[in-house]
Amino acid sequence: MFENRSYCGDLRTADIGKSVLLAGWVDVKRDLGGIIFIELRDVSGIVQVVVDSSASRGNAEIAEKLRSEYCILVRGAVKKRSDDTVNPAVETGEIEVVADYIELLNESVLPPFPIDSRNAVGEDMRLRYRFLDLRREEMRDTIVKRHTLMQITRQHLSDNRFFEIETPILNKSTPEGARDFVVPSRINPGLFYALPQSPQLFKQILMVSGFDRYFQIVKCFRDEDLRQDRQPEFTQIDLEMSFITQDMVLKVIEGLMVVIVRELLGKDIDVPFQRIPYDEAMQRFGKDAPDTRFALELFDCSDIFRSSEFNVFSQALADGGIIKGIVVDDDGRLSRKMLDDYTEYVTIFGAAGLPWVRYRNSSLEGGIAKFIRDDERERLLANPAMKDNSVILFASDRADVVNSTLGNLRVKIARDLGMIDEDLLNFIWVTDFPLLEYDSEDKRYYAIHHPFTAPVAEHVELLDNITPDTVHSIRAQSYDIVLNGSEIGGGSIRINNPEVQKKMFSVLGISDEEAQINFSFLIEAMRYGAPPHGGIALGLDRILMVLLKKSSIRDVIPFPKTQKGQCLMSAAPSPVSSAQLRELSIKVFEK
Repeated sequence: MFENRSYCGDLRTADIGKSVLLAGWVDVKRDLGGIIFIELRDVSGIVQVVVDSSASRGNAEIAEKLRSEYCILVRGAVKKRSDDTVNPAVETGEIEVVADYIELLNESVLPPFPIDSRNAVGEDMRLRYRFLDLRREEMRDTIVKRHTLMQITRQHLSDNRFFEIETPILNKSTPEGARDFVVPSRINPGLFYALPQSPQLFKQILMVSGFDRYFQIVKCFRDEDLRQDRQPEFTQIDLEMSFITQDMVLKVIEGLMVVIVRELLGKDIDVPFQRIPYDEAMQRFGKDAPDTRFALELFDCSDIFRSSEFNVFSQALADGGIIKGIVVDDDGRLSRKMLDDYTEYVTIFGAAGLPWVRYRNSSLEGGIAKFIRDDERERLLANPAMKDNSVILFASDRADVVNSTLGNLRVKIARDLGMIDEDLLNFIWVTDFPLLEYDSEDKRYYAIHHPFTAPVAEHVELLDNITPDTVHSIRAQSYDIVLNGSEIGGGSIRINNPEVQKKMFSVLGISDEEAQINFSFLIEAMRYGAPPHGGIALGLDRILMVLLKKSSIRDVIPFPKTQKGQCLMSAAPSPVSSAQLRELSIKVFEK
């Protein structure tokens, strides 16, 4: 029945005169009395089908019964539309199919929302009826582009001597990451697998095994709180290489991004990407994933206000904090209400307030102007970003609070004032991260990336005498790739020396016994001639979200979870029977 079927959206003027077989769903039907027009939709697009009741009463009777989302089969001849009926809004707008046979394959109940609607449909409704949401043109095109991105990646990496190798989904739970999703083992009562947060250990094992270029488009799982750009299960473009340097890894990824952007968006991007050291990114932008499509850079004015009479500033400095500002060349567009709203907004990041002052007609006015002395004013005005009728916004607190406050505020202001060119694609590398950070509450060190990241060679010995005051001086051979302010991937050169790996575990508070339990197979493998190696994990979902300008990662995933980790369509997670629990030797305790 369906042999030699054509696709609706593929038909063009070159097909005029051909008899075609089409199958799909009724998008819209218009009955003009004797002539019925059907917009027929499939995964490729829409084409207009014409049913003439004078030619076939049987076809007309079927067509008259059709409603939106009825599934039908149509055979007919492709004909050119008259000039006055051409529809330039669709790619098939110059032709139509005159039906000589129609078959109703299945009826549909009334959909909860119109599939062709251009109006906003609530996300909960869309996720509950995802099977209908995926029929919408916007979602359909997104999923097709997702497929394209995956095929481009596979082809490009295969052409560059990478092997696609699958790593285990069921493995052991290991520390030093986000929370694991654990899976009980029925045949080993009381023991559990963990779903992988990353194929990290296995891809390093592959390097030891001699597969010097590995990649995988892989599902990963993290049991963590969700945001607009996070899901409990997500897809990574994961790769690892042996006998390489950091520059070589970056060059491979830049080549991949060039191909992805060209094939997906039809755009060319320049390489190499700009590289910004971590310290510079924090100093200028307040974030290690900065959006560089606009200015609004942070500037440190701690020295300017070292002897300030403004108590908020003087107290922050006395407590060991810093003062930073951003100059907003707004030409008077920031109203007092907007400034009040921004003051409320920055409380999210721990700021107690948002001091400000406006520079106009060679003087400072409003806000905290009365607290700024003449010498402080002159030093502020030396900032080259200062323009007449601009506003300076300040933050004073611990360095992390100040950077988070202004780093996020600059993005919000840029969006509010239309300062961002949304057509720009700014890829950058952030490099030279600290290897470790110290948590004063836990009184221990944590890896910035993960425990297998190699320190720069000359800093390895510093691990022997590390202190909370010196921890940030130890640098990692790590790198993040950032697109328009979103981190879309991160990687590093790995530790390949078992003694250095043991030293890293020791600094992180992982005892020899714990290391033996959790990582013995990796340490054992390193003893057998582990080559220099490194790699990266790219977030496929995030890449697609940014490139297609989606506001949520859920809009690029076929069947996503909500921010509560639920699938509204299948009602997962859900209870299981007591019999299943007994079989798995599990007892559930109510909190």
